[in-house]
Amino acid sequence: MQKRKASADELIALILHGIEEVKGNDINLLDLREIENTVCDYFIICNGTSNTHVNAIVSSIQKTVSKSIKDKPWHIEGSENAEWVLLDYVNVVVHVFQKHVREFYDIEGLWGDAKVTMVEGSFNQ
Repeated sequence: MQKRKASADELIALILHGIEEVKGNDINLLDLREIENTVCDYFIICNGTSNTHVNAIVSSIQKTVSKSIKDKPWHIEGSENAEWVLLDYVNVVVHVFQKHVREFYDIEGLWGDAKVTMVEGSFNQ
């Protein structure tokens, strides 16, 4: 099947679905489009409860996106220890953390100018 160009909204919806399928926690969508010199348009940030859970979230995102729009991340980082895995879909970058690592790096705080949307129905722990 042919890979097709998905809109950012469609890609985001698929990524969120992949996270929710395996009960990813505290999902935030950061809109970076109004900020100058950013590397992408959106960050999606969530966390898992363990390295196994983080890997399950990452795997679910990849399967969901690949199955629907035949797209793969351009780059993946951090899957070795699964404390912070980054999936780069070019204009959407996904950060999947373990909770303590997310709190330490505070991506939402670093990108304080971004418009943050908390995803309803995400499992907050």
